[in-house]
Amino acid sequence: MAERVTIVEVAARAGVAISSVSSALNGRPGVSEQTRARIRQAADDLGFVPSVRGRSLSAKRAFTIGLVVHRDPFVLESDPFFGSFIGGLESVLDPRGYALILQMGSAADEPLDRYRRLAAGRRVDGVVLNELTVDDPRVDLVRELDLPAVGVNPAGDFPLPAVRQDDSAGIGELVDHLVSLGHRRFAHVAGPGRFVHSRRRGAAWRDAVVAAGHDPGAVVEADFTYDGGARAAARLFGPDAPVDDRPTAVFCANDLAAIGFMTELDRLGVRVPGDVSVAGFDGIELGSYVRPGLTTLTTAPRLIGAEAARLLLSSVEGETVTDAEIEPARLLVRASTGPAAR
Repeated sequence: MAERVTIVEVAARAGVAISSVSSALNGRPGVSEQTRARIRQAADDLGFVPSVRGRSLSAKRAFTIGLVVHRDPFVLESDPFFGSFIGGLESVLDPRGYALILQMGSAADEPLDRYRRLAAGRRVDGVVLNELTVDDPRVDLVRELDLPAVGVNPAGDFPLPAVRQDDSAGIGELVDHLVSLGHRRFAHVAGPGRFVHSRRRGAAWRDAVVAAGHDPGAVVEADFTYDGGARAAARLFGPDAPVDDRPTAVFCANDLAAIGFMTELDRLGVRVPGDVSVAGFDGIELGSYVRPGLTTLTTAPRLIGAEAARLLLSSVEGETVTDAEIEPARLLVRASTGPAAR
């Protein structure tokens, strides 16, 4: 096994002091750009791999970022949104020499304990707060712990840096699309009411339908899962549901629930879009493979993750940070929406 190349060898190769190598490779001032380039070239030529432990001691950082997902682990297996979001985080963290610590918490109070453990001894330099809830206790906790944090799609009065993507314009596009197809009876399969983004999507849907001059119709709370969507379909279209009050268009709060919704409709003998039009939210690739293809609102989970990581590293490194606004969610029409049934 080859011996590890040391910083001393890099300094000798570049003809500089060891302190200059440390400054150049850790992005600190004190060396000219010409010298910095020569040091990096020497490190590449020798195959030098920086010691994370040494780098951490020198910079007084862990060079790790934490993400605690408060969901059943099955969510990560079934919902591609999370994979894209994590990929976006990694696309920024890895080139900057940071690692991502991902933890799962399912018990009600477990995530808060995990944040305390992550902050103890500075195991992480900061955390990403995803899937924020109304009056989320994590916000006060990270401030108490003096732990840098960035929120993803929070409420308007969020006190920490945040990445935001507007979904109201896209939902308005969806309502206009459905109304133009002759739909007048609607329903919404919502996410859990404790989540900020669930409430925001539900409010945007309700406001857009009312603005179009129609009743928003029934709201069935699901849980952002395939099974939750299937249960909502059984409730709205099952044998016990009143036939006269059935909606002709249904907006599901995410694509996975919409796919479960359509699958259950097929089992019940309800045609999509012949009897009812169905739309989702997220724009996951799976929606293009199901039949009929799912009309959806396309988001950008990879970009959201990348922007969250960029903001968080800027905060960790003491820079002034302002919220990041990314392109709004947009309507993507596929075959799951069509003219309202007579």
